[in-house]
Amino acid sequence: MAEENADNGTPTEASSSGKGVEPLKNVGATKSFRKDNTERKWLLVDAQGQSVGRLATRIAMLLRGKHKPTFTPHDDVGDFVVVINASKVEFRGNEKARKKTYFKHTGYLGNAKYRTGEEMLEKHPEKVVELAVWGMMPRGALANAQRKKLKIYAGDEHPHKAQNPEPVKMDDRRA
Repeated sequence: MAEENADNGTPTEASSSGKGVEPLKNVGATKSFRKDNTERKWLLVDAQGQSVGRLATRIAMLLRGKHKPTFTPHDDVGDFVVVINASKVEFRGNEKARKKTYFKHTGYLGNAKYRTGEEMLEKHPEKVVELAVWGMMPRGALANAQRKKLKIYAGDEHPHKAQNPEPVKMDDRRA
């Protein structure tokens, strides 16, 4: 069964659904972006009052470059991220700060060290955010290179003012 093309009146072959079959267009080759031709930005994230997990997922997305239209999964196209006020992040949930444990082994027999979320926030608040972001990143050499672009500071001062980082608004669902 043949139908007429509305453009020039020539017959086109009809499909089983009754619609005409359109010819394929040449749309060109897909561009693959490399780290050489990607513009890197410095981004500033204020962690004050943010949930640790939600903050970590957003930071991991920025480090990998998934927020950019030029995202390439096999290359490092992400931005540098500076996190300030890491000591003011929150554990939310059913007593998460007391139930969450961090494990470290010193290398000596019987020297496994456990710390709760409260203890880690008091002693090493940067490590809390760092470990949460590392847990959200893939494993391998590429992710190790991406994680080196993360700079975390407990207070609101940082030594990266010369790079003029752009503030990133982190929307928190619980305001």
